[in-house]
Amino acid sequence: MKKITSAFNRRRLIQYGGSLVGTSLMVTVLGKNLINPAPVQAQNADVTPEQALKELMEGNQRFANQKRTNRHQSRERLQEVAQGQAPFAAILGCADSRVPAELVFDQGLGDLFVCRVAGNIATPEEIGSLEYGTLVLGAKVIVVMGHEHCGAVKAAIKGGELPGQIGSLIKSIDIGTVSPKSEDEASVEKAAKANVLHQVKTLEKSSILSELIAKDKLKIVGAYYDLDTGEISLVS
Repeated sequence: MKKITSAFNRRRLIQYGGSLVGTSLMVTVLGKNLINPAPVQAQNADVTPEQALKELMEGNQRFANQKRTNRHQSRERLQEVAQGQAPFAAILGCADSRVPAELVFDQGLGDLFVCRVAGNIATPEEIGSLEYGTLVLGAKVIVVMGHEHCGAVKAAIKGGELPGQIGSLIKSIDIGTVSPKSEDEASVEKAAKANVLHQVKTLEKSSILSELIAKDKLKIVGAYYDLDTGEISLVS
């Protein structure tokens, strides 16, 4: 295995990587950022999960109140993050076009590690991506964000057979105690929030993510986005 020259990432590997350190496959899979990290990666080293979440929620308030700062969108920022990334937070959100994470949290280039999939479900691929975004890139909080009027959640409530691979997505959505076939908006919201909490629990079963949580290096929270107001509330 190639020698890891970065002290910062060497410490991270020793602390979190466990048995992975002994495999040459790890270097191939985790890539250039692990071996030759850019200076930008050290920017969030001292950020706590609580501080990261606070920054996200404050950013959402700016967005909802139409006071966006459009931070980190300059050419200088573009060139800075071209050398490496250090997102302070990760988002598991729905693929819905009305919920772009960087906009609703008032963040910019390189700030967020975003995974988007219909129904904001924690598939093996999404979990692996988030493990990378936290263990390697250093994101301190994962927000699982559902939203109002979610079509995927409505489909899960409705039930029935769906064409192509759509059904495989819907099967991963948990509507909680909501009765099948319910159509009122209160039931859809309740189901969307139940699904958020289910996906949070699924992420917490990851050995990598759970270890980061145990060491106070990561927090995983659920959230719900209101399409009408632009406001995000935490779900518990």
